[in-house]
Amino acid sequence: MAKHPVPKKKTSKSKRDMRRSHHALVAPNLVECPQCHSKKLQHHVCTSCGYYEGRQVLSV
Repeated sequence: MAKHPVPKKKTSKSKRDMRRSHHALVAPNLVECPQCHSKKLQHHVCTSCGYYEGRQVLSV
């Protein structure tokens, strides 16, 4: 019968929570579109009007 690896010491709540400190979700950073003033992601084409960097790149 094969033996499985087992931790020698119990992981404390402090160590467990420190490991999980980077697991939080962050909200997307939305900015206002200069053309139609709707919210959009930075450095992305506006999904409402299709403008990016002052020129239309998508026909919406």
